[in-house]
Amino acid sequence: MEKLKLPAFFTIMTIFSLVFSSPVTSARIDGVTFNDEYTINATRLTIRGYAILNYMFVIRAYAGALYLPADTASSRALSETPRILELHYFHAISAQDFRESTTAMIKKNTTSREFNSLRQQVDALNALYRNVVPGDRYRAVYVPGKGTTLYLKGRALGTVPGAALSKAFFSIWIGKNPIDKGFRNRLLGTP
Repeated sequence: MEKLKLPAFFTIMTIFSLVFSSPVTSARIDGVTFNDEYTINATRLTIRGYAILNYMFVIRAYAGALYLPADTASSRALSETPRILELHYFHAISAQDFRESTTAMIKKNTTSREFNSLRQQVDALNALYRNVVPGDRYRAVYVPGKGTTLYLKGRALGTVPGAALSKAFFSIWIGKNPIDKGFRNRLLGTP
């Protein structure tokens, strides 16, 4: 299967994406199953929403699921609250493509000054990325006071501290300037 380049992939995806979702009564979508919940430090996070992001209307890019505490409003998903984003990939993507795309999308979701203050943390996060193959999953877990831990196939790759970094990173999918607004809205469970 051909490897997709992320920067071009995300640009085209933003313009031509088609997002499908299932009701949150089930955690299975297009053959991908997500846990209904996770527990972090005795805090239960339940699935808020999930969706498939398609590239050029027909190529499945990835399936994603967002987890938040049940009492956290979707509008507060980027606040100082625990959160998890899990992404199941349908294509091989290189670690370098993840690094380039993450940097570009964080820049898109921050001011120049904010990005410059986060640069070392962004570099530390980017150093955690590994190549993925179809079926692999990244899970990003934010714990207030601890930081953002990146997992690949259930194995922790490392933790980067900082609330501002976490907000900028999760903004790639659920912020004001996400990779795809329809995908963001379905993850957040909003219209």
